Amino acid sequence: MAILIDGKKTSEQIKSEIASRVAEIKASGGKIPHLAAVLVGEDGASQTYVGAKVKACEQVGFQSTLVRLDADITEDALLHEVQRINDDADIDGLIVQLPLPKHISVEKVTAKIKPEKDVDGFTPANVGRMALNWPTYVSATPYGILELLKRYEIETSGKHCVVIGRSHIVGSPMSILMARNDYPGNCTVTITHSRTKDLAEIAKSADILIVALGRPEFVTAEMVKEGAVVIDVGIHRVADESKKSGFRLIGDVKFDEVASKASAITPVPGGVGPMTIASLLYNTLLAAERKIYP
Repeated sequence: MAILIDGKKTSEQIKSEIASRVAEIKASGGKIPHLAAVLVGEDGASQTYVGAKVKACEQVGFQSTLVRLDADITEDALLHEVQRINDDADIDGLIVQLPLPKHISVEKVTAKIKPEKDVDGFTPANVGRMALNWPTYVSATPYGILELLKRYEIETSGKHCVVIGRSHIVGSPMSILMARNDYPGNCTVTITHSRTKDLAEIAKSADILIVALGRPEFVTAEMVKEGAVVIDVGIHRVADESKKSGFRLIGDVKFDEVASKASAITPVPGGVGPMTIASLLYNTLLAAERKIYP
């Protein structure tokens, strides 16, 4: 049976480390990290995510500001609000919760965020720094995956890493990060997607398989090499009458099948997911301490 890569446990460790650092900052009279989140509209999932981020800030001793805006806000008004937060010297990190209403350009809003406050790591400046392997805010999910590999001491140098999925949020940055001259990194990387021919055969050649395709239980045991490390980024709700909630969560990997072949695997839930907020908090701490942009 594979080693279970426990993201819930690891995220709590990271939050504990951050809380200890914040306590040191307070004791020395330093500035407490401050994260601002902008929420546009009433999307239920977005409200849940932002609420969890605010709660996590309280847990580690950060200050937090939640800016709620109506779904019919104009693009110019939202850009003005982003600039207002950019100009607020007390705020260290700024996130704009996605998705945004269709009449607002995600690209324009993202580009408006000051790179030094972009703790989501989505601005062109920070994506460019990541690609160059310069100090930067690595976006939350990729950073969380790197931290899991590191803390579970998974060897990456010289390994073949196959990434399934090419999104700008996960797949594309993971392909760059796993190939960089660093640890985790120094892999030979193959990036695949829904149009890739012979995807199953390519996946089966992976020593490290990172799956972020967005298709429930897409990866089966036949697609995984014996002893591979499998990182499942997907999360999907499926109906399950045996559960009190009426549903259960599954990933992009058929867990029970694949776990019997893998040497290590992330579960869903409790794998990559919990690491995202911990990563966001870590980036905010870096911002407050001027570690990336002095």
